[in-house]
Amino acid sequence: MAGPTKPQRRRRRPELTAKKKRAVYKFTEGETVDYKDIALLRKFMSDRGKIRSRRVTGLTPKRQREVAQAIKIAREMAMLPYTSQRSGSPEKPGRPQRSNR
Repeated sequence: MAGPTKPQRRRRRPELTAKKKRAVYKFTEGETVDYKDIALLRKFMSDRGKIRSRRVTGLTPKRQREVAQAIKIAREMAMLPYTSQRSGSPEKPGRPQRSNR
């Protein structure tokens, strides 16, 4: 009879291993998110003016809600833009222009 065999260890494929999350900003204990702190809020916005997702920012759900609420208040007070300033024509790039009929 054959001797005892070692159980084989499963290897993870390198492309499936999770990358370490990098927090955009590390909040200290008791620190609050203020809608007047525009420099901090811009770190959580894309260049187009969208609020970055929790998956990207690495924040806890509670902090992400606080940041999103502060950004929305700052937008309402006209401290932050709703969208970025885009240059060029309003048509989508890469689409042919329609002629007037």
